[in-house]
Amino acid sequence: MSRTLKIDLFTDIVCPWCLVGSARLDKAIAALPADVVVDVENHPFYLDPNTPPEGYDVGEMLWKKYGRDPKQMWARVEGEARTSGIDLDLSRQPRTFPAQKGHTLVRLARPKGTQHALANAIAAAYFLDHRQVNEDAVLAEIASGFGFTREEALSDINDARELAISHELAVNAAQQGIQGVPFFIFANRFAMSGCQPEDVFAMAFEKALSEADAA
Repeated sequence: MSRTLKIDLFTDIVCPWCLVGSARLDKAIAALPADVVVDVENHPFYLDPNTPPEGYDVGEMLWKKYGRDPKQMWARVEGEARTSGIDLDLSRQPRTFPAQKGHTLVRLARPKGTQHALANAIAAAYFLDHRQVNEDAVLAEIASGFGFTREEALSDINDARELAISHELAVNAAQQGIQGVPFFIFANRFAMSGCQPEDVFAMAFEKALSEADAA
């Protein structure tokens, strides 16, 4: 008899730590016993809710804010990415963009059964393929591999009502106390914040399964 665990995952598509954290979550899931089924539900969050429509240069912002070479600050997340097998070079994707449209596609992919995979694909397109995921055509092309037609995706990301729902969810996540991402809730029992080492994800699953069995 299979056991099912629900994981609520809060991320932003343009957050490099989320890229790494999601990969580590997926590795931990892959290592679980065959009788454990994990349902990952992705939720929107804004890393920077004040990002203008045209985006901005991240390196330039970091120079102005901290007075340091951004490569020094990027080195830590790039190093953590490499330990998880991700070839991340943040200097090759210098701009950040509003993620509302991407979040909307990810949210609407839930009933299609492709939500988590699509979220990962958009993040990979942004960070690893250095694509402009604020562009409708780029998002529609990515979504077409995850249960959307191109026309459906374009309609969804230009639907004011759907965009408003995604925005409200992202804002509510911050209002409910989530201050940083990635943020994980295991089986509605306990939460874990940040991109933890891979063995911490394994321990989190062990704890969640133990508590679920005890219940």
